Amino acid sequence: MPRQGPSMDASKKVDLKIIIIGALGVGKTSLLHQYVHKTFYEDYRTTLGASILTKVIAVDNTPLKMQIWDTGGQERFRSMVSTFYKGSDGCILAFDVTDRESFESLDNWRDDFLEKVIPRDHDFPMVVLGNKIDLCDRQVSKEIASAWCKEKDIPYFEVSAKNNINVAQAFETLAKQALTTYKGIFESYLTDSIKLTPDDKPKASCC
Repeated sequence: MPRQGPSMDASKKVDLKIIIIGALGVGKTSLLHQYVHKTFYEDYRTTLGASILTKVIAVDNTPLKMQIWDTGGQERFRSMVSTFYKGSDGCILAFDVTDRESFESLDNWRDDFLEKVIPRDHDFPMVVLGNKIDLCDRQVSKEIASAWCKEKDIPYFEVSAKNNINVAQAFETLAKQALTTYKGIFESYLTDSIKLTPDDKPKASCC
């Protein structure tokens, strides 16, 4: 559910909802398990709908509880998966560097996500992960992926869920982005609250 209105204290945990999306078989579940459990999850069962893992980290002295939603990448689940987007604080777009189609589908995944997130924000916290760099049969070069991300102003990470390369860095970069955005929303919420104090209401005039 979308957040009803931020309430934040520096000493309290901030809850962030992070969602990972991308084509079938790019290793979303493996990336999540590597980050949360420090293990390589080599179970090839397809994620149906979504599953959730949580991890608590500290960013800029603020404790963050990341609720990370792992979603299914099959086309027939696309409409169901998109119902999980609302209320997200950050998004991970994942593709497989050995599967060009998974990279080419990023535009659709990104557009679909931004259309469903309310309010739509082009600066929405987002990172792109090119997974399986440990494999030899690469189809998407680092240069091509980096250029796509640079054009859209999204940080890009070359990662390996199997060998635990850059996985934590990618998730924590997104967490920092999401926290910064969250603090911005919180501050504007406070400002709006101040504007709505009773003293600011128009006084009734008598004739």
